[in-house]
Amino acid sequence: MAEEMTLEELSARTGEPVAALRRWRELGLIGSAEGDGFGPEDLARVQLTQLGLRRGVPLEAIAQAFREGMLAWHTAELTRRGREYPLAEAAEILGIDPAPLKRFLQAAGLGDWPEPTAAEDELETLRSLKTALDAGFPEEALLQLVRVLAEGLGKIAEAETRLFRFYMMRQFQEQGLKGEELLQAIEAINVQTMPLIEPAILFFHRKSRERAARDDATLVMAEAAGLLQEKGPPGQMPAAIVFVDLSSFTPLTEAMGDEKAAEVLERFSSLVRESTGRWDGRVVKQIGDAFMLVFGDARSAVACTMEAEAKTSDEPSFPAARAGIHWGQVLYREGDYVGSNVNIAARVAAEAERHQVLVTAAVRNESKGLAGVEFVPLGKRRLKGLASELVLFEARAADAKSREQHVDPVCGMEMGPEEVAARLTLEGPSTGSGQAQEHCFCSDECLRRYVAAPEGYGG
Repeated sequence: MAEEMTLEELSARTGEPVAALRRWRELGLIGSAEGDGFGPEDLARVQLTQLGLRRGVPLEAIAQAFREGMLAWHTAELTRRGREYPLAEAAEILGIDPAPLKRFLQAAGLGDWPEPTAAEDELETLRSLKTALDAGFPEEALLQLVRVLAEGLGKIAEAETRLFRFYMMRQFQEQGLKGEELLQAIEAINVQTMPLIEPAILFFHRKSRERAARDDATLVMAEAAGLLQEKGPPGQMPAAIVFVDLSSFTPLTEAMGDEKAAEVLERFSSLVRESTGRWDGRVVKQIGDAFMLVFGDARSAVACTMEAEAKTSDEPSFPAARAGIHWGQVLYREGDYVGSNVNIAARVAAEAERHQVLVTAAVRNESKGLAGVEFVPLGKRRLKGLASELVLFEARAADAKSREQHVDPVCGMEMGPEEVAARLTLEGPSTGSGQAQEHCFCSDECLRRYVAAPEGYGG
């Protein structure tokens, strides 16, 4: 049975003043009619209340949410862990210096109110960090690994929680479930799905390790062949870095709204990820509609990027993609790649126009002989933030055929002639050129926006 706390002990554990906790008890946020002690559920309720207040939720609204059982699942999630040990006590039990243990927890962004704790079933996992250190694994490398694990698994946990709320909780609420009925419905789902999560994580981790092992094997081969620099900082390696995004995603979002933009982004993400996997690359990160990809060779990077661009172009009523690629030495840090060559790739991508795949001379030299691709010289360009000019090339499909495409001036959507929803012809003087000019639109809404403020869209 969990040990009960006094009001003063609960205050010490949470950092919340005793006076505030007394007020919360009056509102029914903590405590029970059975006694004056406080348990793990009260601790969880205090932590949730503190977070809600910090994010601007009125105390009375928080109390109401607890009374109606809307936070029962969240409280249950925070009390599944059993007994909690303060960090210093956990370190003493494990025979570990608390200083590196605290650094590992801080690296993972794991901190409870007001001091980090560890549950009983988590102690052996923490012991494994000492085992790795004793085996000779540098703390710097372990800290990087901890950060990557925490970030990756944090995204998984967030997806579990967010998707459950958006797709399941709303169904329960629409059915009018509250209190105990709501908690029972949630538990029924958890009984079926919770046992599936850790095996799924293990499955994808194993598959990802296989792919990582294959990639690393090529580095070993390159080292054996003398193709890599023998000296350099830990994590230095040659790589092709790609940045690819949609050329008109911001105006599309403004014109069509977040939901439509999210649909476009979901499709674009699918196209980029499919091609990246096919060409043995990896998605390093995604920020909005922009993707950073990494490849072990420049030829695969070019082939993948051109494939993704071509597939995006084939999508009906879809914005155009653009990309930039650079090849060179980069530094691997915490699941990411950093260094001047990464910055160059980003600047090259920013220089690209609709449908363009721009590459540096280093990429062209590494990709000579790539079947079906021609590199068209564009001359020297001075890119923002770079002291020296760069020679750029446009990678094009050798057999590319031109197609009649129209671009919506409002949202940037590209359309074939059969996909045009509305047309507007501006005569003579209004165009500034003395000639009639036709604009094509993907929807009546974009036409309406253009007519209302043509100057905002280059009209």
